Amino acid sequence: MKSLTLAALGRALENNPKKSWIDSSLSPAGVLVLVYLKDREYHVLLNKRSDFVDQHRGEIAFPGGAMDPRDGSIKETALRETHEEMGVDPQDVRLLGELDDVPTISNYLINPFVATVRYPYFFNPNSDEVAEVIEVPLRHLMDRANHRIETKVQNTRLVNGVSYGYRGNFVFGATAKILTRLLEIVQEATQEETECPQKTV
Repeated sequence: MKSLTLAALGRALENNPKKSWIDSSLSPAGVLVLVYLKDREYHVLLNKRSDFVDQHRGEIAFPGGAMDPRDGSIKETALRETHEEMGVDPQDVRLLGELDDVPTISNYLINPFVATVRYPYFFNPNSDEVAEVIEVPLRHLMDRANHRIETKVQNTRLVNGVSYGYRGNFVFGATAKILTRLLEIVQEATQEETECPQKTV
């Protein structure tokens, strides 16, 4: 992942406009996909949900949540929820782009926003919502040895997807779908930097 830069990631996101999902029966939700340089390699921020939340207890997720009527936009939702869950100040966040909408089995429509923060960063997780902060190297996620094939029935059809393992944690479902799309964009950005290296990071 040495050839990846945030500038290239932003360009790759711009070159791959998000695919929007229209379904009024789904409740809008926003998550923040934070990518940042730690120990000379890029990581993505996840968390393990606590046993005190209403839904998806103990699962691995991006910081984020359901849209509040007071939120001015779904982007504001993602920033607010990330602040509430992880203590990340919205003013410290630099947005890079968006990924495709992802519907969930719990009837939410997730809008993922890719962003970055300067590292080192003091994450201050809310113990009522977050049981563990998980920082995963992108290199680990790109390694197929850490992939698992997830098969489920969807609309009477068998559908295969990729899930990810990391230090005893298992990332599946909507979070895994978002990660899979992120890694596709990262691969494109990395290829661009390999062919046309830039000085910016």
